[in-house]
Amino acid sequence: MGIEINAVVSYPINDEVERVLGLAEAVGEPVTVTFVWEGSDKGERSVLVPAATLALWEHWAPTVYPASDAGEEHGAAAEGPELAHPVAYGAFTLFRRRAGGRTAVARDGVVVAELLNPDEAHWLQEKARNVRQGFMDPKQKAAFEEFLARQAPVGEQ
Repeated sequence: MGIEINAVVSYPINDEVERVLGLAEAVGEPVTVTFVWEGSDKGERSVLVPAATLALWEHWAPTVYPASDAGEEHGAAAEGPELAHPVAYGAFTLFRRRAGGRTAVARDGVVVAELLNPDEAHWLQEKARNVRQGFMDPKQKAAFEEFLARQAPVGEQ
C-alpha cells in the first residue's frame, strides 16, 4: 500500500493520536496504525486512509466490501454496534460508524481520512486497481480504435 507506516497508539493519550492522524494527513498515503486500547494487551490494527485516496478506491471498486467479513477481528464489532459518540483528539475528531466498523476522521468539520479494517483497505485497493487498469476513457478508446483501423491486417504485416 504505497507508504506504510506502523505506529502504536495508546488511548487516551491525545498527543499520540493527534500526531499519528496529522502524519497520515501529511503523507497522503495509507498509514497502518495499531491501537492499544486502555486495559487491553491486544492491539487493534487499522489502516488510516486519506479521504481522497479512499474516494478514488471506492470510485473504481466495482462492488462494496463484503459485510460478513467487515469487523470480524474487532471484539466490539462482534458484540454489537458500539455507541457512535465523537471523540476529539486535538484538532481531529473521530466519528465511529455503527455499521461497517469504519471510523471517519475529521479536522475543522471536514473528513480528512477514514480508519478501515486492514483487510477491507487491501481489498478496496486491489479491486480499484484491477478495474482501473482495464478502463479506457472515451477519448482514449476512440484514439486506440483509430490506431487499430490504420494497421495492416495481420497476414499482410
